[in-house]
Amino acid sequence: MPTIWVLLLFTWILTPAQDAVPGQERFSTRVVATGLANPWQMRWGPDGRLWVTERVGKRVVRIDPANGSSRVAVTVADAVQRHAQDGVLGLALHPDLLKNRGADFVYVVLTHDVDPGAAEVRRLAIRRYTYEPRTETLGSPTVILDNLPAGEDHLGARLVFGLDQTLYLTIGDQGYNQLSLFCIPIRSQELPTADDVRARNFQRYEGKVLRIGLDGSVPADNPTLAGVRSHVYSYGHRNTQGLIQAPDGKLYASEHGPSMDDELNLIQAGRNYGWPHVAGYRDDRVYVYANWSRSAPAPCASLKFNDIVAPPSVPQQKESEWIAPDSMPPLRTFFTVGSEYKFAQQGNATIAPSGIDVYTATTGGIPGWTKSVLVTGLIRGTVYRVKLNDAGDAASGPTLEYFKARTRYRDVLIAPDGRTIFVATDASSQEHPGAILAFTYQP
Repeated sequence: MPTIWVLLLFTWILTPAQDAVPGQERFSTRVVATGLANPWQMRWGPDGRLWVTERVGKRVVRIDPANGSSRVAVTVADAVQRHAQDGVLGLALHPDLLKNRGADFVYVVLTHDVDPGAAEVRRLAIRRYTYEPRTETLGSPTVILDNLPAGEDHLGARLVFGLDQTLYLTIGDQGYNQLSLFCIPIRSQELPTADDVRARNFQRYEGKVLRIGLDGSVPADNPTLAGVRSHVYSYGHRNTQGLIQAPDGKLYASEHGPSMDDELNLIQAGRNYGWPHVAGYRDDRVYVYANWSRSAPAPCASLKFNDIVAPPSVPQQKESEWIAPDSMPPLRTFFTVGSEYKFAQQGNATIAPSGIDVYTATTGGIPGWTKSVLVTGLIRGTVYRVKLNDAGDAASGPTLEYFKARTRYRDVLIAPDGRTIFVATDASSQEHPGAILAFTYQP
């Protein structure tokens, strides 16, 4: 890791998080596995193993949670990995896996090159693999859906096998309108046309949550948006790196904000989550949408990007100036700050949320945790717990923080016993790089 990133990471970890308080429960800590090449998504398998994708390693591995031993189920040789959020990404297990029902299927999301020549045309794809118990490997790859957007940043690529026998996939805004890509407009509000769907042109799927049939089709009960039914389930997203479905069918997602206002969202069909017009709540506190691509008379390419203050030539819009009848506010933000917050001194007001899981254990688990969502923080090295109301459609009480360390927590998985929480870390973490950690509740 470059020195500047080490310093920034250390500064952000030390910066007090707004509106969060330490959880009081006690946990023991155990290192389950190390040496992983950037684990991205974890699933609990019916074989009692942790199934894990390695973004940079381009593999799916199975890890014994008792002793950390691992076996490679598949190496995806043609996966393209060149940037910070690409490679082998999302993972979902068919609920009939290892149940002798002819559906030993594992679904994997990856970036790859669709151009047969020397040029590189990157796309995101969902492939279905078949698990062979005798060899403990995945084979027979079948393309479910391809030609999905895969830029340099903000890919999203979290995958869930839904209770309704569909696949849910997040796709980010590709990192446009910021940093080195600040002159490219965000398309999170653009919806696919009927011609796009017929031509299988999915580039307007940027900044969306998709709902996909197991054969790659558009489900007949997907929402109709702007008169068109497509794979798009919800839209107006920035970088949704966490996605989970609760046993009652509710779909929750975590989303990166722009230096502030990270979000925990309840995802509902056809709803608009506001990006880039709104970050967090529609409150006009700090965030203003600056559309750098429309700078005039000074062209965008002549400007120097700043993520807090834009020059007068860049059109700007307050959150309250945007109105959409189908808009949906977040359940909670991490964290909303006001004009008094000093970004230069205090660091970005963000946790960079990634993987999430829903805590549902009612007996034998951790007292008081039922109906909670756990969210991993990449920047502040913390796992956050947000308690929900009984209906699961609103947050209740303060945000609680656990397991604080100098690390980047990428994903979280609650064991079936409800007492152990597995967390995956990035390889760039200062503590426990490229690892799976287990935190076990101690009454």
